[in-house]
Amino acid sequence: MNKQITYNRCLEEMYRLRRFGIKLELSTISAILKKLGNPQLQYRTIHIAGTNGKGSVAAMLSTVLRLAGYRAGLYTSPHLVRFNERIRINGRPISNDRVVAAYEAVKNKHGRKREPTFFEYTTAMAFYEFARQKVDVAVIETGMGGRFDATNVLTPMLSVITNISLEHKSYLGNTLAAIAGEKAGIIKPGVPLVTGVRQKPAMDIIRRVAAENGADCFRLGEQFKIRRYRSGGFSYYGPDLRLNDLSTRLVGAHQMTNAALALASCEVLKNRNGLAIDEKSIRRGLLKVEWPARMEVVQDTPMVIIDGAHNLAAVEKLARYLAVSPDLAGKKIHLVVGILDDKPYRTMLKKLAPVCNTVTLTRPAIGRAVSPDVLARIVGSLNRRYEIIDTVAEAVRRTIDKADPSDAVCIAGSLYVAGEARHALVGRGVAQPGI
Repeated sequence: MNKQITYNRCLEEMYRLRRFGIKLELSTISAILKKLGNPQLQYRTIHIAGTNGKGSVAAMLSTVLRLAGYRAGLYTSPHLVRFNERIRINGRPISNDRVVAAYEAVKNKHGRKREPTFFEYTTAMAFYEFARQKVDVAVIETGMGGRFDATNVLTPMLSVITNISLEHKSYLGNTLAAIAGEKAGIIKPGVPLVTGVRQKPAMDIIRRVAAENGADCFRLGEQFKIRRYRSGGFSYYGPDLRLNDLSTRLVGAHQMTNAALALASCEVLKNRNGLAIDEKSIRRGLLKVEWPARMEVVQDTPMVIIDGAHNLAAVEKLARYLAVSPDLAGKKIHLVVGILDDKPYRTMLKKLAPVCNTVTLTRPAIGRAVSPDVLARIVGSLNRRYEIIDTVAEAVRRTIDKADPSDAVCIAGSLYVAGEARHALVGRGVAQPGI
């Protein structure tokens, strides 16, 4: 009991730290890490940025590396249900005791006038814990942007930029080129880059930064490609690797693109860094990877899908899946949705609501959530049936209970909504507790 109280107090202290906003400097995180003995230099790293898909690619890579025999660390954000999910060793979140120990190791180490942000603290905790647990490789996902992201103190063996779309414009810029410049900040001298960026203005920036740093660039559609099958599988064609009849556990056509980025990364890691990654580990990794709340089917009758879909690009992918997936053919789709106020919620709803039969509007327990009354005016203008249920857990429970066994329920709009929904469904014995 005392240990649990200590863990809870630790989380309370962390959550009181600055949660939002970005500080355009790396001196604070660098000072913390220096006082910790620069733990991030004690293992090899892979650094991943991008608007969407970076978590999926990170999860795929860490799973493949683990199955290839490496002790793999994984750092991602945000968490869905428990803080521990952010820091994983060989696929398992670290224990409550290790969260407390890592926090205590980092506490009061900055020595600066400015108190570190929540993300700076958690990043330092992850780097410290990976060193303590002697990982061979750590896969590190950026939080926001790249150039001034707290994770950007690394000199990785590989950088990955998944894709780019307009997001966090008040911090990263109002154009794709400006945002690309921030994401490209993770490119390091002589460190190869794998990317799935498609837009010319963004790719021009990335090519220029890569050239300035002497970093070889491997781009989807150029140095490596995939071929999708109508059956749902795909093939991968890289500089030296050819793999046919592939499939991944993660749902959605976009996950094949994410898998391609992971496979290209494996190829670079093998050819440039000498990592022993075989075909068996790659195939098994794609089939075993777990990344909850990304088009995750947690129940079959009625079918229940949880998808974080927290920005416009992710919502567009979800709407396409709901409209064309054979698994949903002939089903009535009931949407449970809540969105944060820094997202283009009007456009997101206009994409999602028309492909669903009913809409339940809710809000996660975070101050930045849009009022369901505001969302209701948008949904009403789209001639869709809706109701308002203030809490996510109750919205999920009532929507599932009212659905026919042949229907589908989709929970989306925010990772915070997804996390609260998943927590509620774990309580009902539907969803698994998490990876």
